[in-house]
Amino acid sequence: MTDTLPACPACASEYTYEMGDLLVCPECAHEWSPAEAAAEARAEAEADLVRDANGNPLADGDDVIIIKILPVKGAPKPIKAGTKVRNIRLVDPTKRVGDHDIDAKVDGFGPMQLKSSVVRKA
Repeated sequence: MTDTLPACPACASEYTYEMGDLLVCPECAHEWSPAEAAAEARAEAEADLVRDANGNPLADGDDVIIIKILPVKGAPKPIKAGTKVRNIRLVDPTKRVGDHDIDAKVDGFGPMQLKSSVVRKA
């Protein structure tokens, strides 16, 4: 029976059992609903999903178009709106600096990090 039940999310004990609609851990007395646990897992996965300015999900290797004029510190001119950026890479959520979640190489400017809120999927 313990083969099909998930481990306890609080203490990772494998000795969980069912009590009505709840799952219970005998080691730490944690009780949880499998439906709530699945909803929380989906919410976490959704939070890690990177979306463009229009709400479309982005993935590694996508092409995007910059939708705003972006001034670049140290550059004589800004990046123009409508500039196409090819083959983006998404930054791991644990390694993000601020809210820059895209690594890209912009033609004429070189490698830089972009915010997903200033691009749209091409």
